[in-house]
Amino acid sequence: MRFRFCGDLDCPDWVLAEISVLARISSVKLKLICAQVLRELLGEAIDYEKILKLTSDAKLESGDVKAAIAVLDFILSNAAKHNVDGESLSSELQQLGLPKEHATGLCRSYEEKQSSLQDSLRAGSLRLSRLDSVSWRVDYTLSSSELQEVGEPLVQLLLRVRHREHGEPEAVPMAVSAEKFRVLLAELKQAQALMKTLL
Repeated sequence: MRFRFCGDLDCPDWVLAEISVLARISSVKLKLICAQVLRELLGEAIDYEKILKLTSDAKLESGDVKAAIAVLDFILSNAAKHNVDGESLSSELQQLGLPKEHATGLCRSYEEKQSSLQDSLRAGSLRLSRLDSVSWRVDYTLSSSELQEVGEPLVQLLLRVRHREHGEPEAVPMAVSAEKFRVLLAELKQAQALMKTLL
């Protein structure tokens, strides 16, 4: 069976397995846990202590609590990615075995934050590392008493890459042959020319 919140694919087996864990939590407490998971998806800190207190009466082990958080994260983020409305999501979750009152509470929380969740997911998607700087040098051995043959020049590149999560750039050293460097340079010039025509 295909589900919209799974991108019109079958529901993953691990999600099916964890639906029973969600059903063991009361519907009111599940809605409060959903609020915590939504906070995390929106970039705020999740309060694990609060979630542990909410799940204490269901007698869940810590692995079950983590699995419940993971399955809620999957359901909520995928529903937002695939633009699933709350009513459809509730229907699909009930088909998977989640009780109606649980699905209704979960979907109310989802509907309240759906647009801001979609904005947050859109802002965080397709983000690549940023190249801060490039430095290079050419190493070429003219002669050596150690080597029988002297090879071709070797280009030593040092890329400084800034990842979105980290403030400081990371140094990424690499060595390429002269031929590969020529190909890289030609492709970079083509990309630069293409970018100029697009802008």
